[in-house]
Amino acid sequence: MSSKKQKNSPDQPRSEEQRGQQAAVREPDNAAINLEQESEEQLLRRCQERICPQCPELAKEHDERLRALADTENLKKRLQREKEDFCKFATQSVLEDLLPVLDNLDLALEHGRKIEGCTELTHGVEMTRKIFLDILARHDLEPLGGAGEDFDPAWHEALGQQPHPDIAAGKICQLVQKGYRLKGRLLRPAKVLVSQECPK
Repeated sequence: MSSKKQKNSPDQPRSEEQRGQQAAVREPDNAAINLEQESEEQLLRRCQERICPQCPELAKEHDERLRALADTENLKKRLQREKEDFCKFATQSVLEDLLPVLDNLDLALEHGRKIEGCTELTHGVEMTRKIFLDILARHDLEPLGGAGEDFDPAWHEALGQQPHPDIAAGKICQLVQKGYRLKGRLLRPAKVLVSQECPK
């Protein structure tokens, strides 16, 4: 008998080490087969669990998506506010054009009351003015300025000062031209004279 060990024949059982090496060689093929058999949803979940958390590109894309969503939400809110303002003040330009008509009615009343023969005409102008003011009030138009009111530079335009014995300093003592505001927005400031302390 030869002293050299004979090689295992193909029919002889393999050792544990040989079987382990062969299994290790086959594992990549099995993994590839398993990946091919997985659904797209399973592959995506595998990617998200193992790869995506360490991916800087994904983090950057996530931040950009959040910023885009925030910008979109801000744009929607701004457009909604602009739409509301447009509906709220849609009549502004028309009402501004009507203010001179109201001024002329006030002037007609002021001069008509000084003439005795214009009583009936003055009464008719007063009725017309009242109807006109009621219509404007339904559109939330408010008059500004009146003797005794506090002077407010946000709503009033001071044309000067004059002493007044019955009105405290800093208050309106004379209305030169009425002002108007629409739903809290100034259309025209009231032109007024402001009272000051009387000289002693």
